[in-house]
Amino acid sequence: MGGDHGLRSTVPASIKFAENNPKVNVKLFAVKDASLSIPSLSNLEIRYCESSVAMDESISVALRRKMSSSMAQALVEVENRQADICVSAGNTAALLAFGYHILGAYSGLKRPAICKPIPTLIGHSYMLDLGANVNVEPSVLHDFAKLGCGLSRLVDGNSSPKVALLNIGTESKKGNEVIQQAHALLKNDKTLNYSGFIEGDSIYSGHVDVIVCDGFVGNVALKVSEGVARMALSQLKESFKSSLYGRALGQFARPLLRKWRTQFDPARYNGACFLGLNGSVIKSHGSADSLAFQYALEMAHDFASKKTTELLRDEMAEFITS
Repeated sequence: MGGDHGLRSTVPASIKFAENNPKVNVKLFAVKDASLSIPSLSNLEIRYCESSVAMDESISVALRRKMSSSMAQALVEVENRQADICVSAGNTAALLAFGYHILGAYSGLKRPAICKPIPTLIGHSYMLDLGANVNVEPSVLHDFAKLGCGLSRLVDGNSSPKVALLNIGTESKKGNEVIQQAHALLKNDKTLNYSGFIEGDSIYSGHVDVIVCDGFVGNVALKVSEGVARMALSQLKESFKSSLYGRALGQFARPLLRKWRTQFDPARYNGACFLGLNGSVIKSHGSADSLAFQYALEMAHDFASKKTTELLRDEMAEFITS
């Protein structure tokens, strides 16, 4: 029910995903008066709920009044092990609050984090947090580094992920007090392969495997990057249409543009995981269209199939700050 496009995005994407993955069961949670046109598929079902969570709804109101909402009930399905993973494009703060309330978090972990792979020149890096935690203590950033490195080890088989702290400069004295204290914690943690600070212009370089930041900085950096990527692609398309020479050049450049879109199109990287919850949750971008939401579903399928949440919890048991 959530996201900028709501049912126009989530329903077609879910139908397409169910058709492409006949062995995967897909459950759609919607309000009773939702107008849904669903084909008859044996692996696709609808669960009707009393309400939904508005995109601007406060956490306190959602927790008090919306336990019967589509978002909360989808998470209850994960808690009851009737589903392996929940995917939502809805209110991020409410999804995290419901996730923490219904599923709980890893023992000793102060805050779960939103994490996603971002494309780089040589592969991908994991960046966290991307919006769940705006104001954090240095110890929380320390835990985020451990979570990100644990994910890199599990998913990529990287035995010693290189981690960096996002900052306004690479010099040792740059950054506010929280960044400086987090830097000291990471530097003194011998279980981490910590390389120091990284600046915004190096996020996509591939020089590190895990990039740590608070949710405010991470969310702004991610959305600025997505906006620049869309603008660049739009400008290139317009340039190729502007003249006969441009159209001819566009024909030659088409394979390169296709490769660029495959590697860097934000839609293909839609879907961020909540790390640290005792259940698997994927957050789709609120502005995701049907294709982008389908990518989030595919990511969720891969995430759940590999039992990433359970393995990461076991992985982190001895590393999370108590």
